[in-house]
Amino acid sequence: METARALLRHSLATLAYRATRALGDSTPEFAAFNGAGKRPDQILAHMGDLFDWALSMAEGHPRWHNSMPLEWSAEQQRFFAALTAFDAFLASDVELHAPAERLLQGPVADAITHVGQLAMLRRMAGCPAKGENFYVAEIEAGRTGAEQTAPVKPFA
Repeated sequence: METARALLRHSLATLAYRATRALGDSTPEFAAFNGAGKRPDQILAHMGDLFDWALSMAEGHPRWHNSMPLEWSAEQQRFFAALTAFDAFLASDVELHAPAERLLQGPVADAITHVGQLAMLRRMAGCPAKGENFYVAEIEAGRTGAEQTAPVKPFA
């Protein structure tokens, strides 16, 4: 597999890992937190849209859709499904119809930013996620679902 695709896949796995930390044990009440612009459910719906868009660009048929947020647990499932579908395409031998660098700088980097927003909103909403040393986390390409390994070195 070419290096750019491999790096993109590792980026998606990293995003999935970090997203599970920002979303873990969050409640529907958190999803509706309205303390700093967009609500978490709106941000997560946008993140799902980003990966639907990324996949459509990779397939050579770019299309964008603004989704209305689903119920919180369904929205989380939708996000991880979209992320996994994009990763599966990258894992295949099908020709990539968009430059890997553009996919990274557009939808992937945007989603990474939004994971940080969700983590910040968790603190603002009074339900912070536990921190950890992400450098030593067990992250591997292809693991893009909500099921992730336990933290290797969580912060106290």
